[in-house]
Parts: sequence; structure tokens; C-alpha cells
Amino acid sequence: MKKLIAILFILPFILFAQFEVGAVKIGSYSPNATEGGFIIGYEGGWNIDESFLFGWSIDWFRKNYVDRKLVAEYNEFFGPINSSLNELRAKTDLHSVPLMFTINAGYPIAPRARAFVTGSAGLEVLLIFYRNYQKPEDDEFQAAFDFSWRIGGGISYEFGTRSDAFVELTYHNSKPGWEYEVRDSATGRTRIFERSFNMSGMMMRVGFRFFFFN
Repeated sequence: MKKLIAILFILPFILFAQFEVGAVKIGSYSPNATEGGFIIGYEGGWNIDESFLFGWSIDWFRKNYVDRKLVAEYNEFFGPINSSLNELRAKTDLHSVPLMFTINAGYPIAPRARAFVTGSAGLEVLLIFYRNYQKPEDDEFQAAFDFSWRIGGGISYEFGTRSDAFVELTYHNSKPGWEYEVRDSATGRTRIFERSFNMSGMMMRVGFRFFFFN
């Protein structure tokens, strides 16, 4: 975790020759699928003019939790007698890594302050470590993908000609998932379960933006 944060803070200086703008963001994300938690991200891009910039972004959000919706489905189909075991079966370690194209439009509201709106669209990548139903002590791995989009706004404050700080509030939308079959060894019954992860939710983040002039 500490190494990842250090890399993301150093990254803008490494990429100065390739990109005109770099930004590091940290804050809180509350998707519908899980409880809220910490999110960190990086944006790289280019200025169109003093009001518009476009580029790309990558974020990372991790949550280790018990999927209560899946526990309820297990209890309904197989009976509540194994409810504590079903909680173990529903343990999930989720990593969300959205890869998106971004655009940002701003306008001055004070001598050193600007309001801005931002929009993004791209690919939601979920890396999921979940428990095997038959052997709940064992981990399985699954990747899930979906189209994602994001819209928001905020305020930035200019420190100097090459840096500013900002706070933003954004709404993120995506719902990746997949289907898999489970067989109850006691009864021989099988059922198709869908693991759907509604990653839609609000983000509030602060960040630092760096401008590189060639």
C-alpha cells in the first residue's frame, strides 16, 4: 500500500516528457456493492487551451468483505442451516481498476481559483478473489469487465504556474459481473448464481495537479 502511494506521487515527475498535465487523487469511494473505502488514482493528459484538458485516468479501490446478497441467496436455495458456512463462502476480496478517458472544463471564479466540471468514460476492470463453494477455505480468481462512465465537478486553487490543488465530487457508474454454477453435494441440486457488482456510487477526492511546459 505505501509503495503504491509512493509510486503514484512520483509518477507525474517520471512522465513529464510524455504528458503536459499529471494529477494524483486520493479520497473516499462508496460503491453500492460494498461498504465505502479509500481510493487512489492518477490522471495524465494534455491542455487544449486554458479552459479545457483531456487525457486518461486509472484508479485503484480495494475492499475485503462478505457479500451479504450472496449469503441470502445461498440461505434461500440451500437452507439457513449452513448460514455461518455460507458467510465464509461469500467472502470476497475485490479490486476495482477503472481505465478511462477524461475531459475537464474549467472557468475562473476568483483570481487564483477555478470551478470545473469533469466527465469520463472507459472500462471497469474488477479483479475478484472469492471462495470456492465446495471448498470454502480455497480462493478462486475471476476478472469481470463493464463499460463505465463518470461525471462530476469541483474547485481548484492555483499554487503557482505549474501546480494547483483541487477538491472534486463525482458519480461513477458501472456494473460488472459473471455467472457460475453451484452443485449441492447433499441434494445433488444445481443452480446458476450471478455475481453482480454494482460499482455505481459517489467519490469525494482531493488532489494535486502538475503542469509540464516543454
